[in-house]
Amino acid sequence: MSLRIAQLGKHYGEVAVFEHVSLTVAPGEFVAIVGESGVGKSTLLNCMAGLDSWDSGTVELDGVDLGTLNDDQKALLRREKIGFVFQAFHVLPHLDVAQNVALPLMLLGQQDDARVQAMLDAVGLAGLGARLPQQLSGGQLQRVAIARALVHRPSLLLADEPTGNLDPTTAARVMQALVTQARESGASLVLVTHSEAAAQQADRVLHLSSNGMRDSPAD
Repeated sequence: MSLRIAQLGKHYGEVAVFEHVSLTVAPGEFVAIVGESGVGKSTLLNCMAGLDSWDSGTVELDGVDLGTLNDDQKALLRREKIGFVFQAFHVLPHLDVAQNVALPLMLLGQQDDARVQAMLDAVGLAGLGARLPQQLSGGQLQRVAIARALVHRPSLLLADEPTGNLDPTTAARVMQALVTQARESGASLVLVTHSEAAAQQADRVLHLSSNGMRDSPAD
């Protein structure tokens, strides 16, 4: 999926979160976004998915201007085209691992047990589908989230600090699973992170500030 943002601005009252943000993400490209805390990286990610509003500029997914869609249309687009990975996992504690992974399919009225199992295998969780989330480690839970994000074959994957709560060794394993599965599926990946190790795996690294977006300088 192609993503195009042009001159995007977001304010809370008189305070600008960010302004003049422009970027493009090509189909299958992996772009990392870095920046200081509080500069609006997560807010920008939410705008990309139509989960948050903006005050100026445009967000286009495959040429569709999200600003022209109503809430129901944006919700349908998210269900069909977008996968999310969050720092806090956001798994449902009363569902087992396989049921959590299957949620995006359920929302689309689909059932594909083989696809769920294939995704669990792909992220290194074979044989754990019947376990409850509280029986898993943080790294395992994040891999559940990755499997869930990709199970419905989205064309855009949005990851918000997916390794933020993990130790370096576990973080490296989670990033490997995330990038490998995104590459194999052909999905575009936009990663918000504070981790230099995670950002270095991207095709491009962009730096967000209150004044816009720029290429992050090479080390």
